[in-house]
Amino acid sequence: MQKTTLEQWRMFKAVVDYGGFSQAAQAVHKSQSTVHHAVGKLEESLGTPLFRLEGRKAILTDNGELLLRRGRFLLEEVERIETVAESLSTGVEASLSIAVDSAFPQELVFCVLESISIKFPQLKVEVVETVLSGANEAIAERRATLGISPIMMDSGLNEEICQVEFVAVANQGHPLHLLGRPLTNEDLKTHRQIVVRDSSTGASVSAGWLGSEQRWTVSHMRTSVDLVCKGLGYAWLPLPSIQQYLDEGLLLPLNLERGSRRTVPFYLNYADSDSLGPAARELLGELRYQTMDMPT
Repeated sequence: MQKTTLEQWRMFKAVVDYGGFSQAAQAVHKSQSTVHHAVGKLEESLGTPLFRLEGRKAILTDNGELLLRRGRFLLEEVERIETVAESLSTGVEASLSIAVDSAFPQELVFCVLESISIKFPQLKVEVVETVLSGANEAIAERRATLGISPIMMDSGLNEEICQVEFVAVANQGHPLHLLGRPLTNEDLKTHRQIVVRDSSTGASVSAGWLGSEQRWTVSHMRTSVDLVCKGLGYAWLPLPSIQQYLDEGLLLPLNLERGSRRTVPFYLNYADSDSLGPAARELLGELRYQTMDMPT
């Protein structure tokens, strides 16, 4: 016979997540006494205090820290089971969210979505545009079912599907092109670099060389491309996004001593394969097919 209930674990987690009993009560729409009672019963059943009071603040004990990790895992598993059951009972999912890093070739995404729309015309699709670790955050927060990211998830499934080449470029009239010799990092430091900000709200990840003393940071890859095309800085940009401008001569690769080109692996990430519905599985297969000729 189990001594604890899922509701008690949920209340315990809520107190930690929202920073106190009062805040937890407001967040889960329960009375504060109900939250206190649930946590108290959990402590009684487990035979160990989960919090200690410092003034009016509840602080996790060492045992509380350990049990919180176990409790989070328990609740995540229950949520996965409920998601799988819902998928089994309803058949084809009504909607699907996919988080896509802005450096990933957009044309591939469009081709995949077009194919999915033919097979599942009633499916509602949401594309969440992200940068760096933003796709993985969207998956972790259940805002996306699938993600395409240059960063592997700490937990979940990571499948490398392709590599994308990044090229250091600047507008054809940029002063760096006029030096007439291989460029050093010291040369780059004296000119403006355009950087795209990680869209994750948690711990951000930086990518590429960030040594320039003059740096503009933007939120979208498209903005970065536009600024570089206008001659307002240089950047390492994904080749699929700028191939047209290279062909036209508007952008030129920087003649760096080293590091002018680099390849970045991209991963197809998702939390749990058992919880994927028919449309999500079809999208996975279509993404694999569309990227099969790209380098990995």
